[in-house]
Amino acid sequence: MPHKTTPKLRFEPLTKENWGDFVTLFGEKGASGGCWCMWWRLKRSEFEKNKGKRNKEAMQSIVSSGEIPGLLAYADGKPVGWCSVAPREKFSSLERSRVLKRIDDKPVWSIVCFFIDKRYRNKGVSVKLLSACIKYVKEKGGKVLEGYPVEPKKGRMPDVFAWTGFSNAFKDAGFVECSRHSEPRPIMRYYID
Repeated sequence: MPHKTTPKLRFEPLTKENWGDFVTLFGEKGASGGCWCMWWRLKRSEFEKNKGKRNKEAMQSIVSSGEIPGLLAYADGKPVGWCSVAPREKFSSLERSRVLKRIDDKPVWSIVCFFIDKRYRNKGVSVKLLSACIKYVKEKGGKVLEGYPVEPKKGRMPDVFAWTGFSNAFKDAGFVECSRHSEPRPIMRYYID
């Protein structure tokens, strides 16, 4: 199914300078139930204890340290999308996953999460974010970019549950499936020249 017209977007790494834009995009509740994009960075028990304010503080601490945890997408000067991208070892929960376990010993950058403003969903923003991630990782010297999208078993999945992205968006951005340990969860890669 073709996307509605994709808005003109620009992309910026999340830094101390644009932290307020991240907060604006994620809203009072921190995107998905107080996540603040910490799901993959913490043990599950720690994540649950930290939901909300503590997760926000944890992400702000990462950003304040100078680490770049992902990219923001802007349309007309406003933040409209987010994609978490970093070296895989930054995501401790991902490193412990059996379903999404490493497929080889190559150094990998991982795309683990998207959050798109609901007014901008189904307009190709995630594909553009993926392309921006490819460019960003290439600039940082990365050679392998990996994603862990979902493939709904039947019908349409509510957008709010698709925070790891859909496999068709990854395919549209040039990613290929490399492994699958669970029917609805392919591991997809983009190999950078």
